[in-house]
Amino acid sequence: MEKNTKIADRNGEAMKRSLPDGETLYAALVKKDSNFEGIFVVGVRTTGIFCRPTCTARKPKRENVEFFASAHDALLHGYRPCKVCTPLEPKGTAPGWLKPLLEEINNAPLIRLKDGDLRTRGLEPSRVRYWFKKHHGMTFQAYLRALRIGQAFGRIRHGEQVIGAAFDSGYESLSGFADQFKKTAGFSPRQSRERQIIATTRILTPLGPLLAGATADGICLLEFVDRRMLETQLQRLSKLLNAECVPGFSKHFDKLNGQLQEYFAGKRKEFDVPLLLPGTPFQQRVWAGLRTIAYGSSRSYKEQAEAIGHANAVRAVAKANGNNRIAIIIPCHRVIGADGKLVGYGGGLWRKRFLLDLESGQKTLLDEQHEG
Repeated sequence: MEKNTKIADRNGEAMKRSLPDGETLYAALVKKDSNFEGIFVVGVRTTGIFCRPTCTARKPKRENVEFFASAHDALLHGYRPCKVCTPLEPKGTAPGWLKPLLEEINNAPLIRLKDGDLRTRGLEPSRVRYWFKKHHGMTFQAYLRALRIGQAFGRIRHGEQVIGAAFDSGYESLSGFADQFKKTAGFSPRQSRERQIIATTRILTPLGPLLAGATADGICLLEFVDRRMLETQLQRLSKLLNAECVPGFSKHFDKLNGQLQEYFAGKRKEFDVPLLLPGTPFQQRVWAGLRTIAYGSSRSYKEQAEAIGHANAVRAVAKANGNNRIAIIIPCHRVIGADGKLVGYGGGLWRKRFLLDLESGQKTLLDEQHEG
């Protein structure tokens, strides 16, 4: 018991030391810098509440705030969670007022809902549009259309006639269906057997939402939504697979989400979701090498290059790491600098530190939230 207490105390101190200085944190707070999501929360002495770095509420004066490494720490210091930015929920969590609608859509992806239908459900259409535009990059109606087209694509690809898929999807004319299909998918319905659609969805984690993409063969994309290279990765993936990305459902998403939640809870060390990894032979060799780095351990870029038989290709290995489109499962976060420093992670070095701490058994933000 005494030993465990000492370990917890040391881990707690490590968390405190890992915070940047107060001026850096306050500058991030003023700028609403999303890169600091997951690094700290801020307690406001004058109100007794604590917030995310990106909270839209009016910013307090420097002398009226204190910073904490976790929501759990803020709660222990007597602060209440902000009702505006809900710091106890993972970033990107759907608000309570929207969850019944999302559940309804998940259960009936072919549903058609107009503004009047939303109002009868007690929802303001403009508020729904704003949320979907912010979190999915499209309006609510565009999102529903994408779901219907994705469902139709799967049916046509598996042998159903175009006309049947069109009318079953609620379209009154074949031409209207074909026009909308091409506008959404980028190709005509009759090309469905030669082309692919990458179904995409968002998966919430303690480090912010991930964008997941899948074809019938497996997961082909798993990236943090704020990664700068995400748009480039989507374009490359579309070209490699001769496919278009469309919001939708996949038989692989439930398993992926479940295994990720187990991973962040410290209950899973390996993943067995099917993956689809188009790339050059060298890239695929590098990515396969990454999966041999054991949970809780790390390698330098030089060690990684040597492990795959390309000792003189350190830079090429590092570049291939950067082109990895499957975060966490293909663990490029386990590759560090030769001097032990954290370098080169597209999701942000703070996320890399979190993942390595999680895997090494150190106390993390997720553990503290569960304890709270």
